[in-house]
Amino acid sequence: VSGDRFAAARAVADRIGIDGVEAEVLPVDKLEVVRRYQSAGYRVAMVGDGINDAPALAQADVGIAIGSGSDIAKESGEVVLVRGDLLDIERGIRLGRKTLGKVRQNLFWAFFYNVIGIPLAAGLFYPPFGWQLKPEFAGLAMAFSSVSVVLNSLWLKRYARGLKH
Repeated sequence: VSGDRFAAARAVADRIGIDGVEAEVLPVDKLEVVRRYQSAGYRVAMVGDGINDAPALAQADVGIAIGSGSDIAKESGEVVLVRGDLLDIERGIRLGRKTLGKVRQNLFWAFFYNVIGIPLAAGLFYPPFGWQLKPEFAGLAMAFSSVSVVLNSLWLKRYARGLKH
């Protein structure tokens, strides 16, 4: 949805991979366009920089404000593009997906550790198998679990560096 001419809006949409374009939309109509897409079952992200965009930014599922825009637009959005580069939206989506994947990995490994480590440390495997874990080794295993989660998460920093242009 853009207030710009159709040719300009179409060029931007083509570059960032958006199929549908609504151009030359008046500021007061942007809010209605967002509502129409939402009522059709779509999740809507709105990018804006001006006072006229604030209601649509607030209504959208994700409001993305341009950092160089008006203060009210920045307050209305959930995300602010500090550099004003529209490609940061796509980079942010990729980084968000990668982050969610790391969260899932960390939860899996924490769950795996707890399913094995806690019963072992509590001595539940001693009667049937004779397995026991000394307290210092249990503490070491717990510390290793925490360090491995942190190190796994730090890979995101390396991934994020590759997203910059």
